[in-house]
Amino acid sequence: MRNFEAPGRSLVMSTRGMAATSHPAATLAAVNVLQAGGNAVDAAVAACAVQCVVEPGSTGIGGDCFALLALGGTDNIIAYNGAGRAPAAASAGWYREQGYSEIPRQSPHAVTIPGAVEAWSRLVQDHGTRSLAELLRPAIELARDGYAVSPRMAHDWANQEKLLRGDPNAARIFLPNERVPAAGTVHHQPELADTLAQIGERGPSAFYDGPIASDMVEYLQSLGGLHTLEDFKAAQGSYVTPIKARFRDYEVYECPPSGQGIIALMILNILSGFEAKGDPLSADRLHLEIEATRLAYSIRNAVLADPEKADVPTDWLLSEELAQQLRSQIKLERAMDTPPSFMPPNHRDTVYITVVDKDRNAVSFINSIFHPFGSGLVSPRTGVLLHNRGQSFVLDPDHPNAIAPRKQPLHTIIPGMLTRDGKVQMPFGVMGGHYQAMGHAHLLTKVIDYGLDLQSAIALPRIFPKPGTDQVEAEGTLPPDTCAELERRGFKLVPPSWAIGGAQAIWIDWDTGALIGGSDHRKDGCALGW
Repeated sequence: MRNFEAPGRSLVMSTRGMAATSHPAATLAAVNVLQAGGNAVDAAVAACAVQCVVEPGSTGIGGDCFALLALGGTDNIIAYNGAGRAPAAASAGWYREQGYSEIPRQSPHAVTIPGAVEAWSRLVQDHGTRSLAELLRPAIELARDGYAVSPRMAHDWANQEKLLRGDPNAARIFLPNERVPAAGTVHHQPELADTLAQIGERGPSAFYDGPIASDMVEYLQSLGGLHTLEDFKAAQGSYVTPIKARFRDYEVYECPPSGQGIIALMILNILSGFEAKGDPLSADRLHLEIEATRLAYSIRNAVLADPEKADVPTDWLLSEELAQQLRSQIKLERAMDTPPSFMPPNHRDTVYITVVDKDRNAVSFINSIFHPFGSGLVSPRTGVLLHNRGQSFVLDPDHPNAIAPRKQPLHTIIPGMLTRDGKVQMPFGVMGGHYQAMGHAHLLTKVIDYGLDLQSAIALPRIFPKPGTDQVEAEGTLPPDTCAELERRGFKLVPPSWAIGGAQAIWIDWDTGALIGGSDHRKDGCALGW
């Protein structure tokens, strides 16, 4: 039970429906949709559209989207991959011939074809009950009439000032009066409002075929990009078969590669062989979680890629044989040598949304532009901020994740879903770019192994071994004694650039009929129910 004399948040409880997001306006939009008769899919899309306006550094229609759906409370999980693809003309050889050793962030080459708008439309068409125009209306109003910049968003915005000054369109929109908006500043995005309105009226074709697409393509080409209108017209996500692993008495579902959800399952597979006991923040427990993460991520960086373009050994990655092999390398006496890594260690940005409605349709929904403010490139007339997901590709033509025509890059964004005994138990997600796979495992083991309630588990101090380095980021709230013991064992603890990640989750109590929600204090948002 929570200590009501200490700072913190209470669990949110309701019966008829619930939403949890990283921004209050988005959570409110979702609950409003539920109260008006919409279902969880409708509510998730409406919330995400709002976040594309009020959290412009975290997400946008110039990014990608993944979703897991549990309809009617069952464990028949539906997965949708809304990741964009590289232009048809893109190849590792072309970039190497041009002198690139890696893909620059603020360049057209970092921009893959955005998949979010197509994903929203397809999910609403197939599983929603409201029109896209109706669901986009709250976001359109906020973009046109203005919204007050929230505290965490203002903090992240200020960190990207240099990036935003690097593109005249981004500077015009996101640096009004030539400066970063402070918290409480009312900010407007009229071009984005018009673009959203056109998408609502015409559907995804307004984004992928017509003046909006032409504006994006012409701008990217003017900067040297390989994008064409044909690339945008060909954009289409897909329903995919979710992957799963058993952890204790539960089934954990993730989207399959090219996402890193499989890495979350690998970490859980490794941890399943260890008894959970004592303090969840003890040095022994965190030692196990750090090493399990290092091992799983080192394999991620070597083999994860678009399964349509590369051979991804999913069965082997999820096998008990591999889990045991990795588990045997962990020694509590001393930190292991850092496994090799081929991925950049920086943090990324994303929004995660979860909604459960009165019929117990459960949605786990994630939308991202990758880095904060993505590529920092904005289409001149549309207000669309473009992501930099193409940076996840590598330029070694022999690597499974090498950039290639119309190929999806390795993706960090992963929605999660927990089931038990034939019913959905909890849609959940943890933001934070590369951290997300560890974040899923860290959250689930604290809830399942240690019996913590959602809010207490979300609030715990976080750690993250940065891929490709010998450093372990540790939040300042981690107990000093634990830090000292981890360092004695050879872990190099460093402070994170900012609070690690953010999480939302909704637990369905089938015995009482209650919905129990938690939302991360590291973001501006909340859970709300009705």
